[in-house]
Amino acid sequence: MSRLIEELRKLPGVGTRSAQRLAFHLLRASDEDARALAAAIITLREKLRLCSICNNVTDEDPCVYCSSAVRNQRLICVVEEPTNIASLEKTRTYSGVYHVLHGTLSPIGGVGPEQLRIANLLTRLDHAEEVILATSPTTEGEATAAHIAHEIHKVAPGLRVTRIATGVPAGSDIEYADEVTLARAMEGRREL
Repeated sequence: MSRLIEELRKLPGVGTRSAQRLAFHLLRASDEDARALAAAIITLREKLRLCSICNNVTDEDPCVYCSSAVRNQRLICVVEEPTNIASLEKTRTYSGVYHVLHGTLSPIGGVGPEQLRIANLLTRLDHAEEVILATSPTTEGEATAAHIAHEIHKVAPGLRVTRIATGVPAGSDIEYADEVTLARAMEGRREL
């Protein structure tokens, strides 16, 4: 039981108490349910891999986005994590391809440019028309976007590099927005 609790604690967002609850739940689960969970984890590890082009998690290489004949292969959206792709796809407004970094720069966390998947992004720029930097508007996300823009301009000086807009979320009240969010909203304003 101690070993299972320790392994469950390695999962993101799972502390000791949550790990204990999960372990006892698994202990009470049927053999069939426990085996199904174990098989799902094993299958995940055996079948899923990273796309050799964009680093998205996939069961086929290249992934569905990189191999699509209808997506604009000249438009590359750079995101932090594979889960960001699902969020962007829900908007139904983007029809280009993606590039997944698997993190952001974080000197405190020991994550430098070498730990991110930037090198294979730079090899994709020959046929690109635009690279959209869609990292989070956090200190780490902003630093990552600035670093990538700098690297892209060194490799492909004429390439258009853009940053997603940030500002006041739809449906919220300006009164509750912080000054950084409001400043970005003012900077990113557009003509009507």
